[in-house]
Amino acid sequence: MPADPIVTTMIKTGWAGMLLGVISGAVIGLCFHREEWMGGYGSYRRRLTRLGHISFFGLAFVNFCFAFTQSQLPLRSPWGTVAMVGLIVGAATMPAICFLSAWRKPFRHLFFIPVSGVLTGIVCELLNL
Repeated sequence: MPADPIVTTMIKTGWAGMLLGVISGAVIGLCFHREEWMGGYGSYRRRLTRLGHISFFGLAFVNFCFAFTQSQLPLRSPWGTVAMVGLIVGAATMPAICFLSAWRKPFRHLFFIPVSGVLTGIVCELLNL
């Protein structure tokens, strides 16, 4: 039996997030030994950089959970697609906005984009179970 395309897409998105989490961790990990890098451990820039790195993993797990749920309890059309798009938007934009906000503070005003995407995915799931 062929896999549900939503499930397949979310599994691929989850693994892409894992890969990007490892790569971003390797890149920023090259500088973590420097105590004052990006203003020190507790600085705004360094915290947002760490948040961007870890958000790759966190949202990958959310995407895996959605793929599992969709495989066991598929959402009625069009809610599965709406949830999938929302979760992908969140997974793509959360790390990007974290890194951009670490670079230039005004980008922090864009956090509504990934939050809205993930919220859409979760609400679609909860309302249609």
